[in-house]
Amino acid sequence: MAGLNRKRWNQRTYAPWLFLAPGMLMFAVYVVFPIFQSIWISFFEWDGLGPKTWVGLGNYVDLLDDESFYKSLQNNLIWLVLYLLAIPAGLAVALFLNQTVTGIRLYKSLFFFPFVISQVVVGLIFSWFYAPDFGLLPKIIGFFTGSEVAVLADERYATYGVIAAGLWPQIAYCMILYLTGLNNINPEQVEAARMDNAKGWSMLWHIIIPQLRPATFIAMVVTVIGALRSFDLVSIMTVGGPYGSTRVLSYFMYEQALSEYGVAMGYGAAIATVLFAIMLVFISIFIVRMLQQERNA
Repeated sequence: MAGLNRKRWNQRTYAPWLFLAPGMLMFAVYVVFPIFQSIWISFFEWDGLGPKTWVGLGNYVDLLDDESFYKSLQNNLIWLVLYLLAIPAGLAVALFLNQTVTGIRLYKSLFFFPFVISQVVVGLIFSWFYAPDFGLLPKIIGFFTGSEVAVLADERYATYGVIAAGLWPQIAYCMILYLTGLNNINPEQVEAARMDNAKGWSMLWHIIIPQLRPATFIAMVVTVIGALRSFDLVSIMTVGGPYGSTRVLSYFMYEQALSEYGVAMGYGAAIATVLFAIMLVFISIFIVRMLQQERNA
């Protein structure tokens, strides 16, 4: 009997680890190891082919004197602030779609559509939308103001134009998370709140949103990561231009290390390390705050 209990205990203890082992091994090989390898490369001057030259913190010192780095960092912060608008917008759309009305399935499909298409397609669609020759937006602006605006060719507007393109699928993603969360809301709490005459904003703020904290946490983390690693749309729509005004850290890293003329692998690794550190700080803050809220709940 004791042997049977020990066998069952061993199965419950080790079986989960056996199932997790392949995924953990792949995560270690393809994620953890490259992170530390990139940090190590950032301490060298290296063209990617020849011998490495140890420079210590030299690449990071050069970053502090690089205006392109500060411009990229500024654009990343703009991306981060404006990208967070996807969370309340996604919640608003989810609340609208979480109703039983005629044609709601069609509405859900239309709002879900941006999420299933690739970033490349999104970039091309918005590039055509902004095109000064045949784009719809310049025609609308020209109709009301008398002069058309080439959004992606203007340093003042290009970054915001790219961010608007990114918000389209990001809002759809947050909408999906919140729709899933709304389906798991405790109906007893909602009915009890209605009996206490709670409705409208008070119902949303005190009953609905607190139960959506897990969805909000995931939406926050994914949105922050998406804002900080914004590369696809910048590459497709502006290639970092005009005059580097839309360059972000991920694209700046690509230019320095991996592009046609990029040979500064160590410098690019330093940029990637800074970007990783920024992501780590933001995500750690969200995790700590969520754990505190769970303990206080």
